[in-house]
Amino acid sequence: MFAHLPLILLAQTAVETQAPPVAPPQPADQTEGRLGTAQQGGGDIVVTARRRSETIQSVPIAMSVIGGTALAETGTYNVNRLTQLQPSLQFYSTNPRNSAANIRGLGAPFGLTNDGIEQGVGIYVDQVYYSRIASATFDFTDTERIEVLRGPQGTLYGKNTTAGAINITTRKPSFSPEARVEVSGGNYDFFQGKASVSGPLIDDKLAIRLSTSITTRRGTIYNSRTDTYLNSQDNTGFRGQLLWKPTDTLDLTLYGDYARQNPQCCVQYYVRTGATQRPLNRQYAALAAAQGYAVPSTNAFDRVTDVDTPLRAKQSLGGASLVANLDLGGATLTSVSAWRFWDWDPSNDRDFIGLPITSASNNPSQQEQFSQEVRIGSNGTRKIDYVLGAFYFYQTIDTQGLQVQGPAASRFLLNPGASVRPGAAGCATPTTNACNPAILNGLTARNTIGFTNTSVAAFGKATWHVSDAFSIAPGLRVNYDKKNGSYVSVVTTGTGSTTLNADQRGVLAPQTYTPRFDKWNVSGDITGAYTVTRDIHAYATYARSYKSGGINLSGLPLDGANNPILSAATVKPEKVNHFELGLKTQFLDRRATVNIAGFWTEIDDYQATVTNGQLGVLRGYLANAGKVRTRGIEVDSAFRPTSRLNVYANGAFTDARYVKFVDAPCPPELSGGTTVAAGQTPAAAGVSGLSPASCDVSGQWLPGVSKWAFSYGAEYDVPARIGALEGQVYVGYDGSYRSTFSSNPSRSAYTDIKGYALSNFRLGFKARDDFNVFGWVRNAFDQNYYEVLATQSGSTGLVVGQPGDPRTYGLTLSKSF
Repeated sequence: MFAHLPLILLAQTAVETQAPPVAPPQPADQTEGRLGTAQQGGGDIVVTARRRSETIQSVPIAMSVIGGTALAETGTYNVNRLTQLQPSLQFYSTNPRNSAANIRGLGAPFGLTNDGIEQGVGIYVDQVYYSRIASATFDFTDTERIEVLRGPQGTLYGKNTTAGAINITTRKPSFSPEARVEVSGGNYDFFQGKASVSGPLIDDKLAIRLSTSITTRRGTIYNSRTDTYLNSQDNTGFRGQLLWKPTDTLDLTLYGDYARQNPQCCVQYYVRTGATQRPLNRQYAALAAAQGYAVPSTNAFDRVTDVDTPLRAKQSLGGASLVANLDLGGATLTSVSAWRFWDWDPSNDRDFIGLPITSASNNPSQQEQFSQEVRIGSNGTRKIDYVLGAFYFYQTIDTQGLQVQGPAASRFLLNPGASVRPGAAGCATPTTNACNPAILNGLTARNTIGFTNTSVAAFGKATWHVSDAFSIAPGLRVNYDKKNGSYVSVVTTGTGSTTLNADQRGVLAPQTYTPRFDKWNVSGDITGAYTVTRDIHAYATYARSYKSGGINLSGLPLDGANNPILSAATVKPEKVNHFELGLKTQFLDRRATVNIAGFWTEIDDYQATVTNGQLGVLRGYLANAGKVRTRGIEVDSAFRPTSRLNVYANGAFTDARYVKFVDAPCPPELSGGTTVAAGQTPAAAGVSGLSPASCDVSGQWLPGVSKWAFSYGAEYDVPARIGALEGQVYVGYDGSYRSTFSSNPSRSAYTDIKGYALSNFRLGFKARDDFNVFGWVRNAFDQNYYEVLATQSGSTGLVVGQPGDPRTYGLTLSKSF
């Protein structure tokens, strides 16, 4: 009898105790993606990564699969937590809108989200492309499995993605009545409830599935000013499906979902200070002392802040889709029609401290998208297999930005008036001559931003089985993208006037522009795959891919007269050259699996976030770096030494660097001084600090990616009986490690995040497949670590951060009916 299994299919296959008989492989939902589970027949997990059902070991793509049971047992209920199980996946978020999912260090620029560009990592749920990265912060609801594909995915998927894809499949309606309930509780007032029910409405013709999830948790950061806890969780989601099978060859599934979040989130706060090129009296320590201010704690892991702006990260997301499959005999015709929306209502504290410097910094947005995909894919295995498709995507985004400066802004942001800036009326300290602390108080920017995006593509991939052992699979994609934007920023003083002086324009400058982008591109890939033996598969891939160009929708950099630099309104497409070698192996009667992938990816015109350097400007903008490169080796392995013990270990070495970026933003250490004319010394200019206009960061790390990352774990179980219940008692461990990584677009000594290891334990009892109860401890050793670090605007030297979760513990009970 096979034991309860620990976790996930990180080794990319199901592992057996003996070679299976010849029989059709079973889909992943029968095993929940657990290691080594006893399957009926084939023994290999079936996935749909290439838009057809295939055993995962035979798919020549670097990928991992995680099943629904594994998600529950590891507490992996969103993409952020998925990173602890996937060494090659990175996810960073300062709030749901400002999130980024990267694979192998690529995917999205590091910094504030800019709506005018696309994600390099595609998120798909039941074949529907989710364009908003905020969707990754929602809970997984009634999930059957998650496939994480690494590398460009442009010839099989509707939307072109240059770094990879996260393919989420929910459980389907069943013609046999069934129900599932899962309840968890833990410290920090954590509660999570999930439930689903499914069954026939008309026997063998119409089935329904309904599911819901609720997650609440008290925040882990205490606000001493308001006596509240921040970075809380408050998530609710609903999902419904109707499956109609009017004939044996046609099925249609109608999906509907709605999810809402309304936590007191998200706060970054004091971590440390570092020296910049600003005069000492204009750096954080002096600026705070001049106003008699001190943070409640200089140890971020005391988890105390006093930010004075109410925090809100309210959002709702939902939509409807219809997926139809028509079996034509030799091929299946598939249609995926979808409409989705996303509403975002935030409130942030962007000065990160308790002084009223920036009293409002909000960008509420409303997004809608419509997509239509049509595919035809061959059935079975033939001399030439194929998938052909067409994709249409249209979205609109409307944003109403608001930034308001508070009564402490003048003394914190402006230089000391006449001594540096003749005619200016700002002040830094109470003793400054011509001091007018009201000069920035109430200064307000209202930004009206509109965006429309149309994308059309035709794509296809064929697999020519040259022999029983060798195949060649070329793919091609033709893509057209069009983006139109409108950015209008109206700035008023505290009295409501639109007449601004130089100090006011230096902090918030009005600007209006209408960026446009449209372009065709052709991309493609080719893969050669060779079956060495039944259990050894090798492949080699080359891909030439493109990430669409974009438009800047967060405000443009300003010239010396505080006018927008219109040449920065658009960014060029990324051009990707990707090489990969892979080997997928099973041995010891399939009790062991070791899969290896080596990759080398180069990107020209890499889309990077840069900063203006203008005093007080909070938003970054986009530009093209010259060239980046990421290369590395990934190993996924799983072992079943005995029928009761399962072990897995996965690792990724990733060397991700700027190859050429000669005009990058400078790190904080080199920022904040005065840029003087060529040949003029700082002394002659009468300034105390000199900053270059830009810095050459060629050869430096890309932000957000560790050179070394690992996940590892084991589970052991023994037979047990509790009352009338017969099953197994099991103990499991899951660990992860990430080495030091940069948390700034240009690497800084102040914003490197040190490597850390996390350990999670669970102990439970499982009775057959219908009852499971276990206690869990996550971050068991209470490791202190940061998810992100950032710097306060204005080159003050203040470094702020967002600590990861402390130790949490609780109990989970699940029951299937």
